[in-house]
Amino acid sequence: MKNRQALIAAALATVCATAAAADKPAEQEKCYGIAKAGQNDCATGTHGCASEAKSDNLAGEWKFVAKGTCEKAGGKTAAPAKTK
Repeated sequence: MKNRQALIAAALATVCATAAAADKPAEQEKCYGIAKAGQNDCATGTHGCASEAKSDNLAGEWKFVAKGTCEKAGGKTAAPAKTK
């Protein structure tokens, strides 16, 4: 009976360790100019909430992407210059 409990405990520990490793998010960066309408990740100077981009690919709207993939997707990692 003790061997069975030990095997179950070991199996559960393995499952938990594997799940914890799989949940670790990849490094991300802000990518400006690639968000589709209604799919931006956060507020900008023109609105205060995520999912409020009015049209596709606006320069000031951003999304989180995997680090190193922004420019490949046609975006920029630096915020656009502010205009007066």
